[in-house]
Amino acid sequence: MESLVRGGTRWRRFAVVMVPSVAATAAVGIAIAQGALAASFSVSGQQFKVSAEHLHGTGFEQYGALDVQHGGKYIPVAVSAFTDATINGLCQSVVIPTPIGDVTLKLKAGGDPNKPVEAHNLYIDLDQLDADAKFRNINIGVAAGDASKGPGVKDKDATDPGSFAQEADEAWLDGVHQTAWATSAGTFKLSGLSLGVHKGSGSSVECY
Repeated sequence: MESLVRGGTRWRRFAVVMVPSVAATAAVGIAIAQGALAASFSVSGQQFKVSAEHLHGTGFEQYGALDVQHGGKYIPVAVSAFTDATINGLCQSVVIPTPIGDVTLKLKAGGDPNKPVEAHNLYIDLDQLDADAKFRNINIGVAAGDASKGPGVKDKDATDPGSFAQEADEAWLDGVHQTAWATSAGTFKLSGLSLGVHKGSGSSVECY
């Protein structure tokens, strides 16, 4: 692991960066229970896998929050937000249990290096992320409500404005593997979109 320096920071396991954000959601949960914070939209009870060959984002921000399942169960997440992002080799898969066994729904896009996926005001609610990552002008430990480099805390996201967050002017992630509960974006352009339904589950039909 390289030392933390302004201008460029790299971790082999980017997942370690989000640990303080997720830990901070304990206080968020108390605030929600007391009615001090509103929750984001209800999420399904299923995680989905996302992989990407390369992601380049400008205006990066990450903070801890709570997603709420239909029925009221709280799920701690780290929200990774980008003002603008391009993604090469995007894959998203979710396994759906059915009476005939597991069925995997898999989406792929951005396979052409010259036609990446493009997103504006992208928010990813995740609980695990592994990648090679590099940041430019990163600030770690900024208050979520005071972060100014990214798109800001998502409207009605369940997070405390004074809780732990981090931000950077730019971020580069390679070999991305993550599990997420929700994704939202102002605009999401999927070049070369391919959507397929496959019987079964596991690495042979899922993204990884």
